[in-house]
Amino acid sequence: MTVVIDCVSQNRAAETTGPVSPAARLRKKGGAGGLYAPRTPIYPKLVRGRWRAIKWALLALMLGIYYVTPWIRWERPGALPDQAVLVDFEGARFYLFDIQLWPQEVHFITGLLVISALALFLATALFGRLWCGYACPQTVWTDLFIYVERLFEGDRNARMRLAAAPLSFDKAWRRAGKHLTWLAIGFATGGAWIFYFHDAPTLIQQYWVGQAPATAYIFSVLLTATTYVFAGHMREQVCIYMCPWPRIQGAMLDHHSLQVTYRYDRGEPRGAHKKSAGWDGRGDCIDCQACVVACPMGIDIRNGPQLECINCGLCIDACDEIMTRVGRPKALIAYDTDSAVTEREKGNRPRYKLLRPRTGYYAVALVLVSALMAYGLATRTSLDLHALRDRNPTFVRLHDGAVRNGYTLKIANRGFEPAAVEVRFSGVPGVRVRTPGRPAAGALRVILPPNEVTAVRVFVTARPEALTAARLPAAFEVTGQGRTVRAKTTFLSGAANEL
Repeated sequence: MTVVIDCVSQNRAAETTGPVSPAARLRKKGGAGGLYAPRTPIYPKLVRGRWRAIKWALLALMLGIYYVTPWIRWERPGALPDQAVLVDFEGARFYLFDIQLWPQEVHFITGLLVISALALFLATALFGRLWCGYACPQTVWTDLFIYVERLFEGDRNARMRLAAAPLSFDKAWRRAGKHLTWLAIGFATGGAWIFYFHDAPTLIQQYWVGQAPATAYIFSVLLTATTYVFAGHMREQVCIYMCPWPRIQGAMLDHHSLQVTYRYDRGEPRGAHKKSAGWDGRGDCIDCQACVVACPMGIDIRNGPQLECINCGLCIDACDEIMTRVGRPKALIAYDTDSAVTEREKGNRPRYKLLRPRTGYYAVALVLVSALMAYGLATRTSLDLHALRDRNPTFVRLHDGAVRNGYTLKIANRGFEPAAVEVRFSGVPGVRVRTPGRPAAGALRVILPPNEVTAVRVFVTARPEALTAARLPAAFEVTGQGRTVRAKTTFLSGAANEL
């Protein structure tokens, strides 16, 4: 597979009828050349077709999920927040519907990120940069901003004329309306984001009266600015220069990866076509540039796979429309593989290989990590235990020769209901445990409040005949809700005064 490495597209073609290189643009401006070239604005033309409709549907779906999710309520007992999805920094909790994660369970978040990465790797190896073309936030919000731009300034040709026209009242109000709408969308983006970190109904009331946390104002302004700049002004530059994924994805693609592909075996030789002329001795491509002017990245897909291509499929819709007009079959540009195009050029039947070593590796890794995550969630206990032995004094020898060690147990009840648990000490035979104000016994019963960490002071006393070494390995066991959790510790006997 040939990959174009030039980060600056060879075919911005927004105001031209053919490919123009960066060097040619500089020569046209009178420059001798240089490292940087000024950005040529891209005015993608609106197209209609299957892939454009899919992009509209996904845009509406994903923006709907993003804006609506913070307002979904989920009943939880007591004073716990009733927001379905909430990152509660103040309470040090992450809520996802019926799942509550504590800071100590960050490995679940790590597992989710690993699963997302492996799924992205697998999708890229199979279908190219579908994430970039349909689901990436930069693509989604850029699509929305271009839609607003069309509402105020018209389609491609009208926008180009307006950009070249001198300042007038008509130009001023259209530009002002566009930028104000962009800012409103950016503000809604930042406003929705902060609702994921605070109770949404409470925060929206506090926000407008100046009583919201300072971080809410800071991040809403920050995300308003970044959305406005990235989706309104930088657009394809974010994908080409800022995002690392175009460089990474090259290692995941091969000749069998489905990508937006120009079927040169059918399209070449290209050239202008008259209605009355036949098609003998020439290809189906009439060199109309419809695929170029429809591309939001400003590239010419006929030059082969390129770093800038996000596989959005808009050039497919544009080409299909032209093919219908000239009476030729559709899919001159289509989701296809380099291998299939090469085989058709040789006269062979193309073969599509979804299962191959790299896709197998990604699929196996994805299944294993997903299974591990599912097992961890299924066996996850609501109890957690940590034991801290007293450092001063390390032990106390009683009048009858018995030795006592002091401990502080940190018992977490991650459930939403109070839990009655039993605390035992193992490793030293015949010990007695007690808490201050209670008589010694073989086990302690403790009531744990819900969703809290409870500190329990425990004294463990052992008879001298049971102390066979200066340092005895031991453990605390907490049993409750059908599960037992352990925390290893040591018991110091006093036979040697060591820590």
